[in-house]
Amino acid sequence: MKLALNIIGGLAILMGVIWILQGTNVVAGVPVISHSFMMGKSAWIGNGAWLVAFSAGLLVWNNRRRS
Repeated sequence: MKLALNIIGGLAILMGVIWILQGTNVVAGVPVISHSFMMGKSAWIGNGAWLVAFSAGLLVWNNRRRS
C-alpha cells in the first residue's frame, strides 16, 4: 500500500507540474501538448498548484515514521 501511494503521489506531482506549465504557456513548443485546451488558461495554474501541494502532503503523510 505504501509503494502504491508513493507512485500515485509522484505521478500526481508530475501531472500538476505539467498543468502549471500548460497554464503558463511554457510547453507551447511541445507538439503533443501544444494544442491543448489548457494552454494559457490561468485556472490550470491554480489547479496544478493545488494538485502538487496535495500530492506532496500525501507523500509526506505516507512516509512519516509510525511508532
